[in-house]
Amino acid sequence: MTYFLQPSFGQTHLFAPIYLTNYSYSKDRLVVGTIKLRAGKDTKIQSISLAGEQAEAFKISKDYQLSIRKEKLNNSKNPLEVALKVKTNAGEYQPTFRIVKDEFIKNKVVAHRGAWKNTGVAENSVASLNHAVAMGCEGSEFDVRMSSDSVLYVNHDPEIQGLSIAKSSSNALKTIKLAHGETFPTLQDYLRAGMQQTKTKLILEIKASETGKENSLAATRKIVKMVEDLHAQAWVDYISFDYDVCTEVMKLAPYAKVAYLNGDKNPAELAQANFYGLDYHFKVLQKNPTWIKEAKQNKLTINVWTVNEKTMLEDFLKENVDFITTNEPELLLNMISAK
Repeated sequence: MTYFLQPSFGQTHLFAPIYLTNYSYSKDRLVVGTIKLRAGKDTKIQSISLAGEQAEAFKISKDYQLSIRKEKLNNSKNPLEVALKVKTNAGEYQPTFRIVKDEFIKNKVVAHRGAWKNTGVAENSVASLNHAVAMGCEGSEFDVRMSSDSVLYVNHDPEIQGLSIAKSSSNALKTIKLAHGETFPTLQDYLRAGMQQTKTKLILEIKASETGKENSLAATRKIVKMVEDLHAQAWVDYISFDYDVCTEVMKLAPYAKVAYLNGDKNPAELAQANFYGLDYHFKVLQKNPTWIKEAKQNKLTINVWTVNEKTMLEDFLKENVDFITTNEPELLLNMISAK
C-alpha cells in the first residue's frame, strides 16, 4: 500500500491516502461504503478499478460507492479482500481493504475488559476476549496504553505488576505474565485474536497517558494506524475519556465509530461534534434522566457502564439503550434470553 509522503498533510501522511466510509455489508445492505481521499481539497479521484483475486465479488458506481454483487452474496467468503487501483491528479494508489459480512451479534451485551470475572482469567487478556466471543457478547471492551518505546499494550491501569507502562520499555513489559499465565498482550496480539471471528465487536478504549496530552495523541495515531494496517476497521469501535483523543480519531479515521466516556457533554453537543455515541456511567444518566431520550433524538447510540446489578440492568433494558457494559455478561445474557 502506498502512503502519503507530502508534509502538507500533517499527521495524516502516516496513513493510507484512500479510505472507505464503511467496511461491512449485509444481505439487506449491499453497499459497503464510499471510496474517499484523505487528501486536501485540491486532490481529486480520476478513476477507480478493481483488482485482486476477489474482485469479481465487487462493483464500483460512478460516485465511487463500493458494493457487493448480488449474485455473489451467498457464495462470498467472509471476510473478503478487495484491492483497488485509484488514479488521482496527485498520483496513483493501490489500497487493499478487508470487507466483513455483518454477522455481528446485536444483543446489547458488552463484556467489560472481556469476560473475566466468572471465567478465572485475567481482565483485558486475549483469554477474556475469547470467553466473551464464546458467550456470544455483542462487544468486548478493552483498554490500550503505550510503552516508552511506542509499543501498544492492553491494560486498564497505568501500571502493571509495579511497572509504569508509559515509562517502561517493551523489553521490560514483554516478560510479564498475567495471573492465568498468558503473556502480557500487545494490541497487535489482541486485534489478531479478535479478527479470527465475525460475531463480537472490539470496543477499543484509548487511555490518556500519564505522561501528558502529547503522548496520548501520539498513542492515538499509532493505534488507528495499527487498526488500518491490520485491516481491522470492520471490527473496531473507539471510546475514550479524553475528548481530544476522540476528536483525533475522528479526524484520522472519518469512518470510525467513536463514543465519549467522560459524561460532561450533553447529547446535542456530541451530535454537533459528529460522535457516533454517548457512552456514560450509569450515575451520569441517572443524574440526567432526559439524556437517553435526547441521545435517541440526536441519533446517537447509547451505552451505559459499568452495570452489574440485576435491578439496574433491568432498568436500562427497559430504557432500550443500545449497549450495556458489564462485568456480569453471563447474567445479562441470561436476562435477555429469558425475555
